[in-house]
Amino acid sequence: MKTHDISLAIHPDLPTWPGDPPIELRRISQMEHGADANVTHLSAAVHIGTHVDAPYHFLGGDAPTAEQLALDVLIGPAQVIELPRLGAAITADALEAASIPAGTRRLLLKTRNSALWARGEQTFQEDFVALDAGAAEWVVAQGIQLVGVDYLSVAPFVAPVPTHRILLRAGVIPLEGLDLSEVAPGAYTLYCLPLKIRGSDGAPARAVLISP
Repeated sequence: MKTHDISLAIHPDLPTWPGDPPIELRRISQMEHGADANVTHLSAAVHIGTHVDAPYHFLGGDAPTAEQLALDVLIGPAQVIELPRLGAAITADALEAASIPAGTRRLLLKTRNSALWARGEQTFQEDFVALDAGAAEWVVAQGIQLVGVDYLSVAPFVAPVPTHRILLRAGVIPLEGLDLSEVAPGAYTLYCLPLKIRGSDGAPARAVLISP
């Protein structure tokens, strides 16, 4: 067995969604200044680094929030599929051609986005690869319960609403901001534990894959 940490490290230089506050990590208690312990203050939006979206994020109203997401969806067998030769959109045709095993319930998509994390890119990239609305409908039709992507949104930058709403209305959990640069395609066990933030539209998560 081997453990693959597919989470992004949270730090001030990590790209954030345009318009969101920057990540702030500030030492508010320092032993070198005479304190008994080191204590760090963290300030950021909840959609930073590796994170999950809750239905409330794009549906509002009484839609489930982050602490209500089902752990049995966030933990279990997962399939990593590589789609290396795409432009900005993952389409239904691309997914259909990807030979995704029947019965897949947790699907993680490795694209050219992962190279951004591998080289330490600190500037937000608007042309990241993401699922268009047709691909989201394909995911729902296949009975997939979780879809993971290797940039900060499951949906294209220019059209974030349709993809999110299709997935979230169907109860599909988007897992965003994965670093799959060192992960080969194949079958794994996913362990994804978002922070239990009551009433939140999303939550940062630590995600790992276990290979046989």
